[in-house]
Amino acid sequence: MGWSRCCLPMRKAFQRYRELDPEARKLFRRAGLLLPLVAVSLRLRGFTKTKMGLQSRLSASAALELKAEQAAEAVQRTCRMVRAAMRYGTIHATCLEVSLVLWYLLKKQGVAVDLRIGVRKLNDKFEAHAWVEYQGAALNQAEDRHRHFAAFDSEFSELPGAKP
Repeated sequence: MGWSRCCLPMRKAFQRYRELDPEARKLFRRAGLLLPLVAVSLRLRGFTKTKMGLQSRLSASAALELKAEQAAEAVQRTCRMVRAAMRYGTIHATCLEVSLVLWYLLKKQGVAVDLRIGVRKLNDKFEAHAWVEYQGAALNQAEDRHRHFAAFDSEFSELPGAKP
């Protein structure tokens, strides 16, 4: 395989990146950096401390919610950039890692989203799944996979009995 043939996919990906608007490029870079950092933090510090660390970096301006039209645009752009960062990133991110990054990036923009975690027991095997919801719809799902899990009643902010 010649040099130009092996580099063609990378060149096309870089060209697509350059065609993005500045805000989308910024989101792609942030997601690309956050995915491995969140993965390491979850392994070393656990869920509660990782989420608290992300939450502490949300500014007061993030508490101001965007108008519906602006929020819908932010949701669409951010989901696209997180998916792209997953595709071109160096790690295979879990649903929890992706959901935490997506939740954080959207909250940072002032979008009212919830981090959801659900559980199920299938063939005597306990399974958990994480996703982000905006106006009751799951964002980072290709299908209705999350519907097969019993979600906790409220946003999953702390493990029961967890110490801050």
